[in-house]
Amino acid sequence: MDEALRHATAAEIRAWYAAGELSPTEFTRATLALLAEREPVLHAFVTVTADLAMDQARRAERRIRELGAAAWDRRPLLGVPVSVKDLTPTAGVRTTRGSLRTARWIPEVDAPAVTRLKDAGAVLVGKTTTSEGGWSAGTVNQVGPAAANPWDPTRSAGGSSGGAAAATAAGIGVAALGTDGAGSIRVPAAFCGVVGYKPTFGRAPYVPVSPEGLSHIGPLARDVATAGLVARVISGPHPDDPLSTVPPVPAAFSDTARVAWLRWPVDSTEPERVAHAAASALAGDMSEVDIPFADPYDVLVTILAGFDAGQDEADDALSDPHRMRVVAHGRTLTAADLARAISRRTVLCQAVDRLLAEFDILAMPTVWIEPFPVDAWRPDPGDDLGWLAWCRAAYPFNLTGHPAISLPAGFTTAGYPVGLQLVARRGADEDLLRVAEQFEADRPWRGRDPRKDKVRR
Repeated sequence: MDEALRHATAAEIRAWYAAGELSPTEFTRATLALLAEREPVLHAFVTVTADLAMDQARRAERRIRELGAAAWDRRPLLGVPVSVKDLTPTAGVRTTRGSLRTARWIPEVDAPAVTRLKDAGAVLVGKTTTSEGGWSAGTVNQVGPAAANPWDPTRSAGGSSGGAAAATAAGIGVAALGTDGAGSIRVPAAFCGVVGYKPTFGRAPYVPVSPEGLSHIGPLARDVATAGLVARVISGPHPDDPLSTVPPVPAAFSDTARVAWLRWPVDSTEPERVAHAAASALAGDMSEVDIPFADPYDVLVTILAGFDAGQDEADDALSDPHRMRVVAHGRTLTAADLARAISRRTVLCQAVDRLLAEFDILAMPTVWIEPFPVDAWRPDPGDDLGWLAWCRAAYPFNLTGHPAISLPAGFTTAGYPVGLQLVARRGADEDLLRVAEQFEADRPWRGRDPRKDKVRR
């Protein structure tokens, strides 16, 4: 696949199709060829759906031939290759959820987000690698190899949407559908140098339902406009997810945003400094503000472990042994422990809402570290309950439900991508995307290619 196709946006693909310069079958065939070439190194996919993809591409091509410009009516992703994280159910396609417990599960129906992608004309090329149930911010699991970082295959793609990020960065598909319960879209986006967008909680239906209220479903892409397009396609309430009821809010500002760079009580690192320098390109005046809340990590752990504790004990033997520590901890918790965590979560929401009454956009590093070794499920060798503590800028906004996006911000001296995270008010997703698009226009990154820009060691 040539460089232009690998870096293509959804808008460019549509224009090429409309002009007859490229066909859906040609592009899908080239995408599948690139997947076959890169998969032995990246391990980004658990299941490849080549036959389904080519069938969908042929139908898209026939529609364009018969209808011309009208082919895109209600099908804004017509003929666009995408992938879906292996947590999300896909009818007739194996969905392992990264676990031996469900390694042979073939759902009978699609999750609503997948149905909406298909209805919009998207072409499904496969299911991407995840950690078991999305529990960790690496992609180590018992089903297959961990997803590798395209910039350096000895390093992790992050997680738990690591396969989605690796595929997107490598040019395998124009976008990918991921999920995010504590940073699982944004962390791998930062590690792999792509856009990772977690919409406001409830904007897009999450099925199976996220009863703990932490998990979002959203896109990874190489450009903000494509990410925004995919998010709009999958958004809107659905009866299978009663929590998917959050409407968008009117634009809060028309031109420049009031931006707050959040200072965290941690030692500065090179990724933090790169992200801070990049934030200077954000439109508007930027103030520096200390975070107005204590680290809510223990709240996150109590909620995650409390819900994981509901796992059937018969499944314990097939579960990731590291994750079982979380399950075991959850089985020691009481209802009072969970109630206190929920109360503190409310206080956190109030603190962030107060800050966002004063500022339009919060900016910070997505993560403070470079990618860790590919076969690791956390950046340190520990096996305690601190497995997500290093994602300190990500999980607070799962607890609060605010929309957040990770944008490529530059590179470390070793050549690893760095992410800049932006956060907006709940429901203000369009404001957030508009600021992100302006940042992208001021600091273009899409031409960087992991296969050419070698990591310096």
